[in-house]
Amino acid sequence: MRFTENWKDYELLDASGGERLERWGDILLIRPDPQIVWNTPRVHPLWKKAHARYHRSKSGGGQWETYRPIPDVWEIGYDTLRFRLKPMGFKHTGLFPEQAVNWDMMGEMIRQAGRPIRVLNLFGYTGGATLACAKAGASVTHVDASKGMVTWGRENVTASGLADKPIRWLVDDCGKFVAREQRRGNTYDAILMDPPSYGRGPGGEVWKLEEQIYDFVAECVKLLSDDPLFVVINSYTAGLSPSVMHYILGSLIQGGTVTADEIGLPVTQSGLVLPCGSTAVWKGK
Repeated sequence: MRFTENWKDYELLDASGGERLERWGDILLIRPDPQIVWNTPRVHPLWKKAHARYHRSKSGGGQWETYRPIPDVWEIGYDTLRFRLKPMGFKHTGLFPEQAVNWDMMGEMIRQAGRPIRVLNLFGYTGGATLACAKAGASVTHVDASKGMVTWGRENVTASGLADKPIRWLVDDCGKFVAREQRRGNTYDAILMDPPSYGRGPGGEVWKLEEQIYDFVAECVKLLSDDPLFVVINSYTAGLSPSVMHYILGSLIQGGTVTADEIGLPVTQSGLVLPCGSTAVWKGK
């Protein structure tokens, strides 16, 4: 399992009984996590000092219970990158900190390439990977079906001092965008994607990951340049294991090398590493 120990503003303090205790800057949050099946004693003193806890509803969704005042929006940093956070529905804050290990990996590949790199970030969310790639010197096309997420990504770029970088922000259905780029003859040196398990596009288009991921990746690789650098697939869907994603990339792209593994977050209290999803990576020559 890969993970980063470079976070200073984020920390997974403890994990027990289906919940995480996390520090986001100065804000302490308790959030549910189905991976945390162990029920060890909660000895960390900050469990009792959390600002808020997210409670799931049996009918779907859930809500935040606030114990201490929380700003409407606050910021944390990773190296020189800055991210605006806020408690959202479905327990999210606008950032997946475990992805920092992939930001570092992609940034290093871009810097070592020694040439201009065009990156396509599909299902780009609030732009963590977009910021990392742009900081490393790439030009980035960021696509997400949610106007709110794209706006949030722009805010993160400004907060990070990267507003002058060559980034295109597009609110679009990723499948339709890929098809249009094929017709236009546009290509990219690197493609990354973080597709949801289930979702809808701006026009109501339905996305079901297990049913559509192979065909979608097959269309995406048609956009690779003659000298591609990498393709990265992230997944938080239990049914899409690292091995399955490895097979997808290995069968669709000739040459290069494919690796696939879990990514996680170290738990301060126990020294464990909490699994937080999977990543498959194809690297060119």
